Amino acid sequence: MTYAVKFGVVGLAGMVLDVGIFNMLLLGVFGTGHFFATAIGAKLISTSVAIIFNWIGNRYWTFRENRRKNVGLELVEYALVSVGGLAIAEGCIWFTHHVLGQTSLLATNIAANVVGLALGTAFRFVLYRYWVYGTQRSDGLHNITAALAAEREDALVKS
Repeated sequence: MTYAVKFGVVGLAGMVLDVGIFNMLLLGVFGTGHFFATAIGAKLISTSVAIIFNWIGNRYWTFRENRRKNVGLELVEYALVSVGGLAIAEGCIWFTHHVLGQTSLLATNIAANVVGLALGTAFRFVLYRYWVYGTQRSDGLHNITAALAAEREDALVKS
């Protein structure tokens, strides 16, 4: 499978989590009258849950050949890119509510989960693929394995 297909499968599962939690929060399933029942707060929570789910899926399936030996650094970089995607979705919600004046559940979902998700997904895929899990990363497991194989081959040639 290609990276894009695997990324799409993980992303689709993450999207179901994100959209489901987002709408449950907006509809007051977890109570009302608090920040997380607002569109901005709900998106913050729902996307944060999806980020954790997606990191695990992308690390161990989508980009498993290029995952990083330094898990902490990989997670920090993944989180930074994910926050960028979240900022795009939050910006779409803000624009829809405060510029367009549309605050219905439908308008909020279109802003957050159609426009914001599409723009954020494109942004994240490019940065995950070419920065966080880029094949040029010297601490990527693929590169470490290749370097060890080259060292073994060199040792065999010298012996």
